[in-house]
Amino acid sequence: MKTTAVRLYGVNDLRMEEFDLPEIKDDEILAKVITNSICMSSHKAAEQGAAHKRVPADIAEHPVIVGHEFCGEIVSVGSRWADKFKAGDRFSIQPALNYKGSLDAPGYSYRWIGGNATYIVIPHEVMEMDCLLPYKGDAYFLGSLSEPVSCIVGTFHAMYHTRQGSYIHDMEIVEGGKMAILAGVGPMGLGAIDYAIHNSRRPGLLVVTDIDQARIDRAASLFTVEDAKAHGVELVYLNTGSMDDANEQLIALTGGTGFDDVMVMAPVRPVVEQGDAILGKDGCLNFFAGPNRTDFYAQMNFYDVHYAAHHIVGTSGGNTADMKESLSMMEAGQLNPASMITHVGGLDAVAQTIIDLPAIPGGKKLIYTHIRMPLTAIDDFAALGAEDPFFAELAGIVARHNGLWSKEAEDHLLSTKQA
Repeated sequence: MKTTAVRLYGVNDLRMEEFDLPEIKDDEILAKVITNSICMSSHKAAEQGAAHKRVPADIAEHPVIVGHEFCGEIVSVGSRWADKFKAGDRFSIQPALNYKGSLDAPGYSYRWIGGNATYIVIPHEVMEMDCLLPYKGDAYFLGSLSEPVSCIVGTFHAMYHTRQGSYIHDMEIVEGGKMAILAGVGPMGLGAIDYAIHNSRRPGLLVVTDIDQARIDRAASLFTVEDAKAHGVELVYLNTGSMDDANEQLIALTGGTGFDDVMVMAPVRPVVEQGDAILGKDGCLNFFAGPNRTDFYAQMNFYDVHYAAHHIVGTSGGNTADMKESLSMMEAGQLNPASMITHVGGLDAVAQTIIDLPAIPGGKKLIYTHIRMPLTAIDDFAALGAEDPFFAELAGIVARHNGLWSKEAEDHLLSTKQA
């Protein structure tokens, strides 16, 4: 079976190539990838090359396929797995295999499996670790987003609280409590708002802050105060950029007690320190944002750690259970992470997109691996449509879905552009 894939050979040496996949063994599965969303982790892998902790040392001779947020269909199944999987099944993959303690993961470490490919061979360890996840949804792009959504799910599950006189940690956010999402209207912040409102365990008060009013207004149009109220959540959007004392005003929203749960969505020292300052008694701060710098520091009030039982948690990724929860909620229509997607492109756009990713504005970059198309901002569809009927139709579809990517848009793209 021939495949076309983007492979990593060295530092920022990414090549789109056609090559032969090996015949699958009895304990392997052949699959077709449809979508892959590009993660900043892929940029870090390309930037570091063989120095990356998940990337093999011999990639110059044995390059790896990049991309780990993917969704597709099974083509054929080795005999070992024939009672569990069948051709035509849709799937997503949990890339953090943790197989026998190894850091190896699809999208970083393997020659024959990764998201930026047309066809892949899924190795036995993926199935053995229960990381090949059935997906019963109708849009492939949502299956790709299950991995980043699982990072959000895991963050909520990792929050914890205590009871005076007990050493037991009560996991999860405080149900009906007071929660803040700081710098919270970026792509992952939007996902966190969605989950906070539509999960079965919800805060009573949810305050979302940022300093970009246009992005706040966009978030408020996607996740409305009215919908939050219907789910029992008082939702407040707040621009802290022009406030004289933002901390005081944030605490005032809680009635002066401070927040039970705070998520920090940007690796910015003042935002981290603000999160610490607005915590209430037994408050938990989750540092969600992964900094690029290894010497990133912020101050924390250790008086409050001692006397007010403040906690700090950092999460990086979700586990398999988090991913299954994400898939289940999307299949049921409880979550719609389409708000994360700001750009769409084909396999030919992958290499440069990964290299340039920090400099490209917006949120998630969604790739359709059987398409050839430059990376294009959804906001640019209407302008491009003045000369291209394909983009004109896409612009109309997006407008019908409140500016978001959708199954209708996906179907139009696949029916029009797929080779």
